[in-house]
Amino acid sequence: EEYEMVYFPSDDLSAIRRPRGLPIGNLTSQFWANCYLNPLDHYIKRRLRCKGYVRYVDDFLLFADSKEILHDWRARIIEQLQTLRLTLHENSAQARPVVEGIPFLGFLVFPAHRRLKRRKGIAFQRKLKLLMRGLRYGKVSFAALDAAVKAWVNHVRYADTRGLRRALLSPLITAH
Repeated sequence: EEYEMVYFPSDDLSAIRRPRGLPIGNLTSQFWANCYLNPLDHYIKRRLRCKGYVRYVDDFLLFADSKEILHDWRARIIEQLQTLRLTLHENSAQARPVVEGIPFLGFLVFPAHRRLKRRKGIAFQRKLKLLMRGLRYGKVSFAALDAAVKAWVNHVRYADTRGLRRALLSPLITAH
């Protein structure tokens, strides 16, 4: 996905060549996200006094009893992120009741359960079909297919996905 370039007040002419974002997926991404976003964590906990705050790498959630508080915090976080030369995905940063489910890390998180986002299940189904086709024609090894399936299962097992896993993976069992 291509993002529109953001310029900050202290930028000079070389800003156009500035890399954007964090290298998510890199083995060190969690470490560097913790280092780089540590000031944001302190700001949210100490200045905003948010008692319900969760962050994993570059995804974070704030909990409050009113939308007004959340809207105020959102505006203040946007300002704080600018001091770190960062921006917020503003379309994703919306106040919503927890009973509607909160999108986080590929899941919809509800107070009593988690569901996989629909598009994540569809994306894996497509990937699985490509891997199976590659296996059939000798372009993908069984080890690569096995690793991809195990990685996906390990991720989605944290949600209510038993039926989805059975539906997508049972053809693999009958094929071998």
